[in-house]
Amino acid sequence: MNKIRKGDKVVVLAGKDKGRTGEVLQVMPKDDKAVVRGVNMIVRHQKQTQNQEGGLIRKEAPIHLSNIAVADPKDGKTPTRVGFEVRDGKKVRVAKRSGEVLNG
Repeated sequence: MNKIRKGDKVVVLAGKDKGRTGEVLQVMPKDDKAVVRGVNMIVRHQKQTQNQEGGLIRKEAPIHLSNIAVADPKDGKTPTRVGFEVRDGKKVRVAKRSGEVLNG
C-alpha cells in the first residue's frame, strides 16, 4: 500500500514550484516519481503530424516523491505525513496531523 496515490491532493515541498498544490495524475513506484496537475510544467517542441498540430506543448513532468507531501484533508493546504491504521477490519491511510482517514 503506497502512501501517495492517484487522485490525492498534494503539496510541493521543494523545487521551483515549492508551496503549490495539485492533484496526483499518475504514480510511478519503480522510479519513485509522480505526475502532479499544474506542477513542474515543461515546454516541448512538437513537430506537426497528420493528426496533431505542431508548436509548443506544455505538459507536466514527473516530480520525485520525496519532494511532495499529502495535503491535510482538514484544511487542504498544510502538508502531512501518512500513517496506516486498521479501522473496522480494514487497513486505511491516516493523516498524522489531523488523524483523519484519507480517501481511497
